[in-house]
Amino acid sequence: MSRALPRHPPCAAASPRLWERQRPQGLPVFRFALHALIVLILTLLTQIGGIAYLVALAASPAWGLRRFLAKLAIFLLCYAGATFAAGLAAPIFGRVPLSCVAGATDRLVVRSPIFCLLNRNYVTPEVHDLAKALAAHMDREFSGTATVALDANFPFVNGFPLLPHLSHADGKKLDFAYYYKDVDGAFLNGATRSPIGYFAFEQPALGDELPCEGRNDWLTTRWNFDVLQPLFPAYRIEEQRTSAAIGWLANEGVTRFGLQKIFIEPHLKNALGITDSHIRFQGCRAARHDDHIHIQVD
Repeated sequence: MSRALPRHPPCAAASPRLWERQRPQGLPVFRFALHALIVLILTLLTQIGGIAYLVALAASPAWGLRRFLAKLAIFLLCYAGATFAAGLAAPIFGRVPLSCVAGATDRLVVRSPIFCLLNRNYVTPEVHDLAKALAAHMDREFSGTATVALDANFPFVNGFPLLPHLSHADGKKLDFAYYYKDVDGAFLNGATRSPIGYFAFEQPALGDELPCEGRNDWLTTRWNFDVLQPLFPAYRIEEQRTSAAIGWLANEGVTRFGLQKIFIEPHLKNALGITDSHIRFQGCRAARHDDHIHIQVD
């Protein structure tokens, strides 16, 4: 007596169920890794963005949100709230924000709103007072002159890195832009060569001091960005205002506010005729300082 054949081959019957079991195995791991990477990037860029992302990630399914734009809106709302809260909480931890909202009479300005959007505009009260005093001095000496602040620090946690800076981690560091003039020598108030004040370098002349010449360090943030240089306007450093600002920092900044170091490139120090011992070279592993002035207090 012959046996009835099964309706489907065993492999055909098992394959769909096996596929259903195997197909999603990698997805949870991938999603977890993706979310972890996003949290890491947001944390490194903004310090508090990773927390805002996790809150938004938890809130989206609770509110039944499935569309990407809706989830993005929730994240932006959470991030805006976290940024606002950081400004209120930071003074408890010894840091205050430099304002990105400058009026017509303000003489200390932050170069770009992106510094505030990324929470990179926090300093100790002493550095805040120093920056305001420098701007007031420059306005007295050169009426109407704006002093431009760049990267500062994150709002919380000493030792948290403000990449790509090596030392902006405790609220005691702040970068200023140089003062610039156009090719005809006219002062450009509040202007910088690049949109964010960085990476547009003053190239040394033949025979200038070049302490890093011939070095090929592989672990360094001293990047030349040669491909970018032709894209920037041909502004030049306005020597009178720049020398006055550095001179004030090296004197009043030291005696009144405890300023410890000023970093600029040696070829600019020599060109400006500055010899004060507080003005130093940052080393060959740190970023170039012929696009900005770095200060730090004790």
